[in-house]
Amino acid sequence: MKSKELARSSDGQRTFALIFDTGDEVSSNLKTFAEKNHLAGSHFTAIGALSDVTLAWFDWETKKYKNIDIHEQVEVLSLIGDIADDNGKPKVHAHLVIGKSDGTAHGGHLIEAHVRPTLELILTESPAHLRRRHDPQIGLALIRL
Repeated sequence: MKSKELARSSDGQRTFALIFDTGDEVSSNLKTFAEKNHLAGSHFTAIGALSDVTLAWFDWETKKYKNIDIHEQVEVLSLIGDIADDNGKPKVHAHLVIGKSDGTAHGGHLIEAHVRPTLELILTESPAHLRRRHDPQIGLALIRL
């Protein structure tokens, strides 16, 4: 993965371009980038293509994620998410919609994905950082304003 800072405003907002190459794993690289750049209040969007994906769907009854594995070449129709502070560390939360060759779409929470041939991600940091806190009733770490 390659990255470049595109802009920095006077109030501290930074914008980055992240370009993933064939074989790069999206989630782990994005988390590492967030840690190295001390990102805690950011949002991102991306397009590209992937060779395999693990999505997840949150089951409200069990309060657990159910993995959905897709092992074929797919197009990234939409990848959106945020990065927020979770007990002093950046936490990436991303949702992904992919398209298969037959035109069907699948989506969910991004768990793991490998790029083929590229993924182009634009990330914007906010000067005001977001914070996540675990909600025991829901079973998730949610953004608290």
